[in-house]
Amino acid sequence: MPRRKLGYHCAAALLCLGKLIAASEQFSSSPEGLTSSDGVSSAQFAFEEPFLSANCGDKLTGPIDATSCDYETVEDSNNQLQDSLQNLLQLPFFKYLQIDLYRGCPFWEDDATCTESTCSIVNVEESKIPAEWRTKALSKVDPVGESYRELDGCYYRDSDFCFLEDPKLGEYYDLTTIPERYTGYTGSSPHQIWRAIYEENCFTPRRSDATLQDEEEQCLEEKVYNKVISGLHASISTHICLDYLDQTTGEWGPDVQCYITRVASHPERLEYIYFNTVLLLRAISRMTPYLEQYDYFHGTSDAHIDEAKRNLEKVVDIAQRVGRFDESQMFTGLAAISLREDFKAHFRNVSRIMDCIECDQCRLWGKVQTAGLATAMKILFELDDSVFSFAANSSVETIIQRSELAALFNTANRFSESIQAAVRFLSIARPADVEASDHADTIRDNVVEKDSSADNSIDTNTNILFRYCKNGAIVCVDGATRMWTKGLRSLQALVRGSETPLKAEL
Repeated sequence: MPRRKLGYHCAAALLCLGKLIAASEQFSSSPEGLTSSDGVSSAQFAFEEPFLSANCGDKLTGPIDATSCDYETVEDSNNQLQDSLQNLLQLPFFKYLQIDLYRGCPFWEDDATCTESTCSIVNVEESKIPAEWRTKALSKVDPVGESYRELDGCYYRDSDFCFLEDPKLGEYYDLTTIPERYTGYTGSSPHQIWRAIYEENCFTPRRSDATLQDEEEQCLEEKVYNKVISGLHASISTHICLDYLDQTTGEWGPDVQCYITRVASHPERLEYIYFNTVLLLRAISRMTPYLEQYDYFHGTSDAHIDEAKRNLEKVVDIAQRVGRFDESQMFTGLAAISLREDFKAHFRNVSRIMDCIECDQCRLWGKVQTAGLATAMKILFELDDSVFSFAANSSVETIIQRSELAALFNTANRFSESIQAAVRFLSIARPADVEASDHADTIRDNVVEKDSSADNSIDTNTNILFRYCKNGAIVCVDGATRMWTKGLRSLQALVRGSETPLKAEL
């Protein structure tokens, strides 16, 4: 059956189910009305699913919360940003990182293994790394000394928002050869990781029922922290769905249903991807006066240096136009110092939780991106102009190391790719088909006309339902599964409490 026709039948079936359940309340003996197993009124449940009310298939427009930027500005610049970042990240400066993937999980016992072959990655021989970036050279230039606080296998400075990699440990990896995609790493372990990460979102004092959605009672700092964490989760999920393995065909490609379930059905998750992009670009913009102190082109052939310089200039230009976030609004007032330390402590723990991921490939990208976000927050929230002025007279690398800057740019690229993927998923899930749209409108009008006596709320929900289903079956089928399940539960509850022979008729 053609996809668009499936959407028509899907809409009609769901509409009938909704009306059937609404009508069934007339036979309920309960004066308060029948409720589903979720405690939702049967007259409401079918049309109050988040994917319908939230317009998950629509493009985001208008201002991005907690920034001075809007979605249109980010999208208009993103393709050029993506092209420039992709080329820039081919430089040895950005693509080679030393990471200790096996320093162990400090929070619970794990074997640090993923049985899927797609979890494993290959490191790079140290001989391929430019000499000045190798372990011995780094140990001489930037030793772990009194200014650092050491833990098992890692360390941090007071200004750091994450635990840094010990330069004496770890292997080198070429990030351009390691994709961030579906690996088969599923089950209880990844759920345990994200559950632990979200538990670290709690600022003191904390109510027992606090969640990431309790924004009305959160201060700006807590809102920003929650957006950063949720945005990271959403971006990782987007990459998993973008490069998903079809285990039936053995082919890699975008999985629309995966994206709808993990991201699009929760519009705030996509919003946070945009927010993190603005935050990362603001950090790059603030670093602009000091970027020239880094030797990006070491190990790059003369023929590619001019192109690399142009790409860096484009990234900086976009960062200055798009990265409109006012960090001066953060950490002000009497509680500024304690709140900042609380913020840093939480994110440091998140960076250590990443060591508990059992999939090598997932653990690598989790560590890179938490380091990238931590670097951005350090640049924006910890380092003032006086610190940078001092750095300008000595070496900025004593404050922001090459590995931190490389993580920052790679993380900005991850989020830029997620925005590009969101646009791609939207084009797949909602193909432009005028004929299908007109046909769906006709069906909707006929249905509503034939049942003009129906409750007004049902008619309104009919319009909402057809608005989704007329654009294709993808989103409609996603909602159909959940709505139909709830419908059957509600009808079963009615049958159990009724003396009529309804069960035999079904």
